Order: sequence, then C-alpha cells, then structure tokens
Amino acid sequence: MIENEWDKLLKIHTTGRDDSNADQYRYPYEPTPYSVLERLGNSGWIRKENTLLDYGCGKGRVDFFLSYQTRCRSIGIEYNERIYAKAVENKETAISAERVNFIVVNAEQFSLPVEVDCIYFFNPFSLEILRKVMARIRESYYEKPRRMQLYFYYPSEEYMAYLMTVEELTFLDEIDCRDLFSGDNPRERIVIFEL
Repeated sequence: MIENEWDKLLKIHTTGRDDSNADQYRYPYEPTPYSVLERLGNSGWIRKENTLLDYGCGKGRVDFFLSYQTRCRSIGIEYNERIYAKAVENKETAISAERVNFIVVNAEQFSLPVEVDCIYFFNPFSLEILRKVMARIRESYYEKPRRMQLYFYYPSEEYMAYLMTVEELTFLDEIDCRDLFSGDNPRERIVIFEL
C-alpha cells in the first residue's frame, strides 16, 4: 500500500517533510515510510500489551499505525508546537485514536511513564540530546525494572557507535529494510536493543 492509501485508511494526514524548526540538535519532521512500519508491525516485537513511546512523533504516523496494526498503546512526544497541533488534529479523526496520546515536550525533559516498554526513534535529534534521553530511559528502568525494547530506524553511525557503549543495552535484532528502497542503503534497517 502506498503512503497516501495508508493515511486515508487510518484517517490521518502525515505525508510531507517539514524543516521549519530544524537545527543542529533537532532534525526535520519526516515520517517513517509505511513500508518500514509494516515490517515492524508484522515482526511480532510489538504486541497488544505493550506501550510504545515515539520520540519526535511529528504528526503521529508511527503512533496511529502501530496502535492500529498491533493494538498497542502509544505515546508520541513532540517539541514543535505547530507539528504537535497536527498530531492532535489527526487524533480527532484517526481510527486508532483511543489508544494514542500526544504530549508537547522537549525529549530530554520528559520523564517516561512506568508502563512504557517499547521506544521508537527515527533520528529525531542529535547525539547530544540522545545521551540525555538515554539517561531518562535508564532512570525509568531503575525506578521500575522491566523488559524495555528500543527501536532505531535508519540509525546513523554516530548513534550506533554510542548505543554500543551503553552498558545497560543489549543488541537484540535487526529488521532489514533495504529491499523496500532502491540503492541498497545499509542504514535502511531497524536496529533493536533491549534494556
């Protein structure tokens, strides 16, 4: 199914890129391709009993799609108020809206709810912010130890090098997505870690 068809089915509007508030720390809004989300949704990693946290949720595509596909609960956080408003607007019409919530907040200041056990990243911010976010994730884990999985789509070498040094993280698996796009880009994958 192509991008617009999924948007239509889910009754949301998430297409298009937005660079308006991007800087060296916070990257542009660019939705994860639905073909990649289908791979993740069909992988069996995320289930009905999970609560997914989506960092840099943008207009909410990941949240609406995965809560529709897997029946999980989802929390999207977004710092850009204008884009956050689009996510809230989508929630008014989306078919999986009752399982999705959005919060407008800076990622590094967000304290994770203890029910969060799955976390999704599509390069939302710089390594500097990721380090602070990982400290928040670890805090939540130590507050209530639980199995937590982190999904990194299209990770940079910088992200990967850092993640391999985080003591509490264990590499679990990788979902290869290179066949979905032309060019055989090695970054076209979802790397899964467990805390």
